[in-house]
Amino acid sequence: MFDFNYKTTDNSIWKGRIDSTTDFNAFRWHQWIKNIDLRNPDLKPYTGKLGFGLIGFCCDEGVKINKGRTGASKGPKSIRLEMANLPCFFTKDVRLFDCGDVYCEGSSLGRSQNLLAEAVYRILGLNLFPIVLGGGHETALGNYKGMLKNLDKFDPSPDIGIINFDAHFDIRPYKNYGSSGTMFRQIHDINTARNINYSYLCIGIQIHSNTLELFKTADRLGIDYILAKDINEKSNPKVLDKLSKFIEKHKYIYVTTCSDVFSSSYAPGVSATQSFGLDPEIVLKYLKYILKSNKVVSFDICEVSPRFDQDNATANLAAVIVFSLVNTLCEIKNLSLQI
Repeated sequence: MFDFNYKTTDNSIWKGRIDSTTDFNAFRWHQWIKNIDLRNPDLKPYTGKLGFGLIGFCCDEGVKINKGRTGASKGPKSIRLEMANLPCFFTKDVRLFDCGDVYCEGSSLGRSQNLLAEAVYRILGLNLFPIVLGGGHETALGNYKGMLKNLDKFDPSPDIGIINFDAHFDIRPYKNYGSSGTMFRQIHDINTARNINYSYLCIGIQIHSNTLELFKTADRLGIDYILAKDINEKSNPKVLDKLSKFIEKHKYIYVTTCSDVFSSSYAPGVSATQSFGLDPEIVLKYLKYILKSNKVVSFDICEVSPRFDQDNATANLAAVIVFSLVNTLCEIKNLSLQI
C-alpha cells in the first residue's frame, strides 16, 4: 500500500516549551501527540472517545502545473512547528496522532494523490478524524478519494457535500492528473461516473480571480458559491442561510480550505495572494458552525508556502484553524476543558 513516498514524522519537529511534566492542564500539543506508522499492520482502531490523525501532503506539483508559485510542499512541516506549542484544551480522553507525510518526489501527481487517499482511508479505518496538512490544493482530490473509499464500506451511494473556503473554483478543464486548479472538476467526474450526487459549495470566491467561463462552468455543474465581497460585509444573513441549507441536505460534509482565501495581510505565504481576501475570524465563525452539524468526516488546509511567509504568519494561521477545529469537535462531545 505505501512505498518510499511515505515517511513517518521526525520526532524533533514536536518540541517546545514545557511548563509541567505532570499537570495535564499545563500540557502543550508536543507533549501529547504520538507518532504512528501507517505501514504498521499491527495498528488497531482507536477505542478512546475522540482521536485525530494528522497527515501531511508534501506536494505542490499541482501548483507547478497550474503555473503558480511553488513552495507549499514544505507547508506540513511549517504548520507542525506552529502547532507544537498549542495548549491542550481537551481532556485526556482525546488523543492526537501524527501519521507522517506523503511525498511527491520521484513520483507523479496522480500517484501521490492516490497514496494520500490510501493514507486517509487508513486513518479513517483507525477510527481517527483526518486532518490533512497540504501541500498544494491538489491535496483535496486525494483526501476526497480516501474519504469516499472509506464511506463505500457501509454506504454504496454516499451523499457528500463539499464545502471549500477558497478564492478560486478550481474547476478548470484537465488532462491526465490535473493540477491544483482542477480538483473539484475531477471530483465531479468521479461522482458522475459512479452515479453519485455531486454537491459543491465554494465560499470566498473572488470575481477578479476567476474567468467568466469558470462562473459559467460552475452554473453548468450546479455548483453553489458565495462571493468574498458578500462575506466581508459586517452582517449578511443570506450567507448563513445558504450555508445552513447546504449542510441540512447532506449526510456527510467534507471541508477543505485553501489559504489563499484569506487576506494577504493575514496569509502572505500562499501561491496566489489575495489583497481583498477574507478575515480569518469570519472564516472561523463559519467553520465552527459547519463542524457543529456533526457531519464533517474529513478536513484539510492547503497552500501554506513557507518560502513566501513572513514571520510564519500563514503557518501560524493554519495552526490556529486546526486548533479551533479540534477544540470545536471536542466541545461537541463534551471533551473540552473550560477556561
